[in-house]
Amino acid sequence: MRYQVGGSLRSDDLTYIIRQADEKLYTSLKAGDFCYVFNSRQMGKSSLLQRTSYRLRQEGYKCVYLDMTTLGSEDTTPEQWYKGVIISLFYGLNLVEKVKFKQWWEMQAGLSSVQKLHQFVEEVLLPNVQSESLPDVKAERIFIFIDEIDSLLSLNFPVSDFFAWIRHCYNQQAHNPNFRRLGFTLFGVASPSDLISDKRRTPFNIGTAIDLHGFQLHEATPLLKGLEEVITQPEAVLEEIIYWTGGQPFLTQKLCQLIVHIALKTSNRKIDLPPETEASWIEQFVRSSLAVWG
Repeated sequence: MRYQVGGSLRSDDLTYIIRQADEKLYTSLKAGDFCYVFNSRQMGKSSLLQRTSYRLRQEGYKCVYLDMTTLGSEDTTPEQWYKGVIISLFYGLNLVEKVKFKQWWEMQAGLSSVQKLHQFVEEVLLPNVQSESLPDVKAERIFIFIDEIDSLLSLNFPVSDFFAWIRHCYNQQAHNPNFRRLGFTLFGVASPSDLISDKRRTPFNIGTAIDLHGFQLHEATPLLKGLEEVITQPEAVLEEIIYWTGGQPFLTQKLCQLIVHIALKTSNRKIDLPPETEASWIEQFVRSSLAVWG
């Protein structure tokens, strides 16, 4: 069994830990909520994004992923940034055969950048995106997953208009049923107050915050399989690992991985712990590992 240390897990990875956030994000999106997952790094946000997107696609819904780090830097102009968002949606939702982008873009001359984005969603995206599983059938729902949202803080122009536009899309649901097919989720190392300079325009009072906590012991049982092969009393060992890491995903997977590596270097490729010694062994193991990590 391979433990994943850092990076996002595949949706079918054996070491993926299903947490309360998985079900809350999935059900909230299907209920039509605007969602956001704001937390520190290495807490499994990207893996949660990948798994939720996979579940929705399996049901025939259309999902598109936007990585904000690829769309701009300090030198990017608002026009360039919004065009980057539009082009990412255009290619990410396979609209190349539906619309001639260059011709459509030229027709939007004179509009503000955020107006172009809205026109694109209303005129191009919603009418033309097809179901994931049914050809020639309009997608019932379209979910836009926006990752690394905190990178917007490095732009040299305010992004309040972008968030105000997301809010506008949700307000439009009361007037245009087509917008009820559209859903958004934001992921990042941020808080709502970091992202919105104009508090009168915040979209977060219409949103659902998805709390992402560390692994609980009862949730982390998928990790046992790898430990069972290399150490005695694996349940007690995992409990002590969770105690020391607080369930932090990166550290938990890292300690499991280190135990496997050490075990495979022993003569019988397994660590034999006498009963009731797990706590002291893991404590010594953690402290020595911390010394190595510096």
